[in-house]
Amino acid sequence: MKNLLVSALLMAGSMTASAGVAVTVGQPGFYGQIVLGDAYPAPQVIYPQPVIIQPPPVAVVQPPLYLHVPPGHMKKWGRYCGNYGACGRQVYFVQDSWYQNVYVPRYNAHAGRPGGPDRWDHHDDHRHGGGPGKGGGPGNGRGHGHGKD
Repeated sequence: MKNLLVSALLMAGSMTASAGVAVTVGQPGFYGQIVLGDAYPAPQVIYPQPVIIQPPPVAVVQPPLYLHVPPGHMKKWGRYCGNYGACGRQVYFVQDSWYQNVYVPRYNAHAGRPGGPDRWDHHDDHRHGGGPGKGGGPGNGRGHGHGKD
């Protein structure tokens, strides 16, 4: 009986974990890195100097990140920088009004290709191939038509 209960709980957890929500640029609730490319004017930022939580372990020169984040994440950046992979990076927080009124309309006008037809924003999920669950391999054995040859 104990094994049955544990199995049922594990299955329920895996079912809820597989239900994903796709949020794309311009939709309410989209936060993260924005890729500027040549199609965008300089963003309006919150602070004139980039924010960096911890210096990188090795002196590697990386371009700063431009991020659109909720106000609570910006205020407690040390707590949330790991969610964006940005703790050791220089970060500029873009103003929400610039994001909504400049970036999103231009992003949509360029069909989500900020640097041209060969560059895709890393947040869009239109990638093909690339491993299990991405439509390009044998998958993870959970169905959905992949890897059933």
